[in-house]
Order: sequence, then C-alpha cells, then structure tokens
Amino acid sequence: MSPGRRTSPGAVPAEAEPLPLNGGEAELGLRLLIALLLGLALGVEREFRGHPAGLKTMSLIAVGACMFTGVGLLPAFKTGVDPTRIAAQIVTGVGFLGAGAILRQGDNVHGLTTAAMIWVAASVGMAVGFGYFLLSVFATFIVLVMLVALRPIELRFFRGRKNRRRSDPVDMNPVDE
Repeated sequence: MSPGRRTSPGAVPAEAEPLPLNGGEAELGLRLLIALLLGLALGVEREFRGHPAGLKTMSLIAVGACMFTGVGLLPAFKTGVDPTRIAAQIVTGVGFLGAGAILRQGDNVHGLTTAAMIWVAASVGMAVGFGYFLLSVFATFIVLVMLVALRPIELRFFRGRKNRRRSDPVDMNPVDE
C-alpha cells in the first residue's frame, strides 16, 4: 500500500469509532474548560514548589493541546483532517517547550521534572480534546499523587544525591532545592 493511502482518512478501518464533536463549538468549549481545570491542577504542584512552569504554563499547554485536538474533530472538517497527525505535531511542539525548561548549571541538570510535566499537561489536554474525560482526570490524579508522595521518599533516601549517576561524588553538604 502506498504511503498516501495509509495516511488518508479513507484508510481508517471500518471498526474504528470516530470521535466527533457532536455538540460543535459548545462541546469544544466544555472540553477546553475541563482541560483548563486539569492543567491548573497539574500547575499547582509546580507552582507550590516554586518552579517557573506553574499554573499558567500548565493550563495554557493543556488548553492549547485540547484546542488543537478538538478543532480537528469538528464536524465542519468532515474527514479532511486526520486528528492523529494533529496529535503527533502537538507532541513534537511540546517537546521543544520541555527542552527549553531543562537547564544545565555546571554538573547539575535542573528542570527534567518540569519538562515531563509539560509533556503530561499536553497529553492530558489531548485526551480531553479526544473526549476521554475520565482517563484525563485519572492521569492527572496519579501524576499529582506520584509527585507529592515521592518527594518525601526522595528526601529521606536520596538526600545527598544531586545527580543520578553512581560515579558522581556524593555531596556531603546537601542543600534543599
């Protein structure tokens, strides 16, 4: 099969269920609101810890990903838009945002968790855009629980480790970040 046929909307298997926005713009507005709330929830943890990508950043990423995904599902576009292509471009674009959040200062690397949160916020926004509300809420919940629950474990058992390589020297005077 030629590449053109595999990626055309007509090549979708008959058993695949479409995810249209039956309510049009009103339904997309509701999805945007849900994405905003979930993005705010993700941003609270970053904001609480004093990281630069906080409430506004995570909310904007979730809403933007939801908007791009949802617009591709609007009935006005019929089958001329492939939502999976839009989703792939969101992942690529968000990768650039995440890369900008990672900073290297000497031997220390900062911002990896923030970069991962940017990626998660986009995925939550995309899931809401596709209509997977419960999955989006569950993903937001488990990410927040993981971030909050792992912090005390890291501080207790890995307090002196700035970097994760075994060959790195142990910092004898750890400083809380």
